[in-house]
Amino acid sequence: QVQLVESGGGLVQAGGSLRLSCAASGRTLSYYNMEWHRQAPGKEREFVAQIGWNGARTYYADSVKGRFTISRDNAKNTMYLQMNSLKSEDTAVYYCYAQPSATGPTFWGQGTQVTVSS
Repeated sequence: QVQLVESGGGLVQAGGSLRLSCAASGRTLSYYNMEWHRQAPGKEREFVAQIGWNGARTYYADSVKGRFTISRDNAKNTMYLQMNSLKSEDTAVYYCYAQPSATGPTFWGQGTQVTVSS
């Protein structure tokens, strides 16, 4: 079992930056590919970014490419999302997601709210 706890959300003006963290406990994150997803009010949850188990591969949704950077520190069992040049449309609850590199259960965090004021 893996417990994921997001932090770092808040209220920021458009054009500003935030850094989200996803801290894991229960098992080492080095067994997992990790992702960030987000869900805006009235919309479905959507993929934001992915990072491979060792950090070598990253993928981004087109809507955040060039503005967001996903990273991880397996020694600290933590994943990050650096968000720059924030826009009002980035307002959402941001969730971290752990998917094992082999077979096995997946895990979600409880989410952290990001609000971008225009």
